[in-house]
Amino acid sequence: MKILLANKFYYRRGGDCIYMLNLEKLLKAHGHEVAVFAMDYPESLDTPWKKYFPKNMSKLMAFTRPFGSHEVKSKFKKLLDDFKPDVVHLNNVHTQLSPVMAELAQQRGIKVVWTLHDYKLLCPRYDCLKNGNTICETCFKGDKKACLDNKCMKGSKLASFIGFKEAIVWNRERLEASTDVFICPSQFMADKMVQGGFSKSKMRTLCNFIDVEKCKYAPADGMDNTNPIVLPKKEDYYCFIGRLSHEKGAKTLIEAANQLPYKLVIIGGGPLMDELKSVAHTNIEFVGFKQWDDIKQLVGKARFSVIPSEWYENNPLSVIEAQCLGTPVLGANIGGISELTDYTFSSGNIADLKTKIEKMWNSEFDYQQIASDAQHRYDAETYYDKLINIYK
Repeated sequence: MKILLANKFYYRRGGDCIYMLNLEKLLKAHGHEVAVFAMDYPESLDTPWKKYFPKNMSKLMAFTRPFGSHEVKSKFKKLLDDFKPDVVHLNNVHTQLSPVMAELAQQRGIKVVWTLHDYKLLCPRYDCLKNGNTICETCFKGDKKACLDNKCMKGSKLASFIGFKEAIVWNRERLEASTDVFICPSQFMADKMVQGGFSKSKMRTLCNFIDVEKCKYAPADGMDNTNPIVLPKKEDYYCFIGRLSHEKGAKTLIEAANQLPYKLVIIGGGPLMDELKSVAHTNIEFVGFKQWDDIKQLVGKARFSVIPSEWYENNPLSVIEAQCLGTPVLGANIGGISELTDYTFSSGNIADLKTKIEKMWNSEFDYQQIASDAQHRYDAETYYDKLINIYK
């Protein structure tokens, strides 16, 4: 098959980008021809398809591109004409590229598949957070005016007006008419799409995959080599990996951890870094942003990982990767997290989180079994078999 993958960014920037890069590799490994379409950023990876990439946005273009700019349409049409794909697979395309690509492909009789990485089709802000703080589903009903009233986009009237207009132009009826299948990485996402009026018949739930090979360890000194799956020996700490921001529950975690004697390792950075460091007790260590090789060791040696999110997480890679490394995950019971782990606590509840951390610390786990189950569940080949049936 000839498959055209589209995403705003063609470099390792976020979960959506990593997904598309991994998917491109997977499809090519199975003998498919794959083209890519993205914005032309300085960080973009080299590819022969880069000549089709629209240029980065100027401030003026930021007002027009969300609605389908001339450059995006002309370059995408050219790519469709030259490559002649059997399937166009969209990812995060709003604002910079816009859903106009779905219409252009559909007009040519090309199947359109869209993997949803966030809630942009339901919420102009994409995260279902009113002013970035509290869960909000007001716009699910179709009237997006709340985006204007609450200045949901960066607290700006102008940005919120653009977000409001974008949601009105790319309304549910128009998006649904030009898309054959929406892939939802969590059942929670699929349910919210149906709640927002989208047809259940167009939803397919398909949990994300990762390159599980990167989560495997070679036998080495100091490791437990007595099992088929080799893991590093666990050390006496638990960990958090992610952005230090409100919606990730970072404050809640620090408040709970401050009441406990156990060592917590914080991996990552973000806007709350300085504030959290100033109140954290000595049992909490901030190691900052790390590359994969360091993450693999830090998460792999942790007794467990905590995902304390306070927004509708879809299908977080941080859960998937930790489990593939043989590390159990204690997650907030919000969004799609509880579909990935049996160990949960009430999101935003400091007392419950404290209690559950204590329980996890005093529990025994079969780390090899956790890794084995996860590496099978999130394996690329398992994903491919399901995806190819959607493409057909």
